[in-house]
Amino acid sequence: MLPSFLRMPSLISLFTVPINKKWIQNMTVERITFQVGNDTLVGNLHLPTINNAADNNDDGNTNKPFSAVIVGGPMTSVKEQVTGTYAAAIAKNSGGTVAALAIDHRHYGESDGEPRQYEFYEHKIQDLKGAIDALKAHPKIDATKIGAVGVCLGCGYMAHAIESRADIKAFCAVAGYYRNVPEMKQKDPQGFEKQVQQGVTARRKYQETGIVDVIPAVALPSTEGDAAMKLQSTYDYYAGRAMVDNYKNEFAVMSREHFLRFNVQSAAPGITMPFLQVHGPNALNPKWAQEFFTNVPSTNKDYHEIRSEGQTDIYDDPAIVHPVSIRIIEFVQTYGL
Repeated sequence: MLPSFLRMPSLISLFTVPINKKWIQNMTVERITFQVGNDTLVGNLHLPTINNAADNNDDGNTNKPFSAVIVGGPMTSVKEQVTGTYAAAIAKNSGGTVAALAIDHRHYGESDGEPRQYEFYEHKIQDLKGAIDALKAHPKIDATKIGAVGVCLGCGYMAHAIESRADIKAFCAVAGYYRNVPEMKQKDPQGFEKQVQQGVTARRKYQETGIVDVIPAVALPSTEGDAAMKLQSTYDYYAGRAMVDNYKNEFAVMSREHFLRFNVQSAAPGITMPFLQVHGPNALNPKWAQEFFTNVPSTNKDYHEIRSEGQTDIYDDPAIVHPVSIRIIEFVQTYGL
């Protein structure tokens, strides 16, 4: 169980970060590329904008690098959607101190990787590790001050990417989808295995013919046929508010071979760095969130409750994103960023 004070009802907490007047509360976006294996990945690095370069830092160092976080996001998403939203908010609200990187994973957006729209957790985890290396190598980033942020399933991908890493100063998980695969299989073993086998069949077809079977990533609940996500809220977000040119509403069916088996809960014991969990009663599966939080061994962990209508308004509602970004900044700066 969560500590008693974490189970008490609360509203969104508003934390204020001291703002250095030498900084504009704005940011610039720098396009970066980096390699993972033979593939080139593309990211947007959100950098705080300097108001007065001559007064960049109180110590007189005008070239002092930024602290930085890498932001991981939901399945099928691209860097202009939820990860870009949170990366921009963190860079804008950090008082000119924290940069934030959002990437297109392999198989998505502007990044390489075949087949397209393939949700393969091993690649996503490797991509995030590569993004951390790219941040460390960037001339504007302090390689000793790197943190991690995840949103939705990005919390799971990120948790596995940073397990037991001493170089990651803090991990903040927002509205995580903390999949418990044994529990999912137990509830519907036949349905679970049926979808896994759909993925196996589609993967074999791709290997034999080069043809990728795809279904919509999102569809309305009333739509006939298969889709990866069939909720009104996910449709409204991906097919509406967050529909950008870089996003394709497709999901490679072969993803199901691996996606269904991706267990987030198993990463909890490796979260040894300071950990902030941001969740709420209307975010995805609060029970799984509590289970993950309980099993994180970090001696510096905190829980921040948010109120939302559901899951996807956490992705882009300014009334949620703004205070959550400030809470993230406050937390990572407490632990070394």
